[in-house]
Amino acid sequence: MTKIAVVILNWNGRYFLEKFLGKVLDSISSSGIRGAKLVVADNASTDDSVEWIKVNYPAVELILLDKNYGFADGYNKSLDHLDAEYYILLNSDIEVTENWLPPLVNYMDANPAVAACAPKLRAFNNPEFFEYAGAAGGFIDKYGYIFCRGRILDSIEEDKGQYDNVMHVFWATGAALMIRSELFHRAGGLDGSFFAHMEEIDLCWRLQLMGYEVSILPESVVYHVGGGALPNNSPQKLYLNYRNNLMMLAKNLSKNRWLIIFIRLLMDGASATVYLASGRLSYFKAVIMAHWAFFGRIPLCRKKRKAFKHLIVKKADAGVYNGSIVYKYFSSGKKIIFSQLKL
Repeated sequence: MTKIAVVILNWNGRYFLEKFLGKVLDSISSSGIRGAKLVVADNASTDDSVEWIKVNYPAVELILLDKNYGFADGYNKSLDHLDAEYYILLNSDIEVTENWLPPLVNYMDANPAVAACAPKLRAFNNPEFFEYAGAAGGFIDKYGYIFCRGRILDSIEEDKGQYDNVMHVFWATGAALMIRSELFHRAGGLDGSFFAHMEEIDLCWRLQLMGYEVSILPESVVYHVGGGALPNNSPQKLYLNYRNNLMMLAKNLSKNRWLIIFIRLLMDGASATVYLASGRLSYFKAVIMAHWAFFGRIPLCRKKRKAFKHLIVKKADAGVYNGSIVYKYFSSGKKIIFSQLKL
């Protein structure tokens, strides 16, 4: 069995592969970790990225999928081909640092109760600041809104070392996620019905329900470009985030599930009204379509919830803010930062 499989899921990403693949390969080679390999899984790209890899990095293992399965099922189907103790899901738009890998491996080896962990994410284009998609660890409020140490809604902090302690969190970013392969498969992997967005949060939630922990290791640092597959201002991305967040709540919440979802629907409706009033009609439509799509998927959520129920041993309570981060943020005049929250 391979010790570590670092797996980059590619879809028409030659630009990022040219920019970052060599650095990933060099960091693995220089890490001193025996049994670590790099794999590129391709989601049926229509550019020439696969041919480019074959020519420039012939030693890199390739997994070629027959169509674009999205982030979730793209990884599920790719990881089924691999036999490794640990998987590292690594976005193609991640720039790794020289020693990013050993701290993750050493920590996981020493902490068997930890199912998954991630490095600290900084912004590639603004490297003194945290990056939106993960920053220094992921959290969630009682209504399912997600935020990070170092990023609350759209406010991102400069990284001054204020969050450099190892911490158990609610979720770790899928942009650079290390996970025990056995637990990945036992938990059911990423939810393919999500296609993309929120799937790693849903998985981390399930891992906690199974009795395991999720951690952030700021000693390991990577830089994330962000928006590599879908631009950050994409209505499609907004649609997926709204829909998948509601599905995640329906699948995993225990207490007052439908009351919380009802309140969340009202809060989403308020944000949709703001989009409409500001003339962003495509965003307004994305929220409404996400709600209708969620209603249609409630039976699927119930089926998945029932199938997972026998694995639940505890409540997922690490990294939960028992209030509304949206209310806290706007009532403070958008000046609240993570360190001021009482978790």
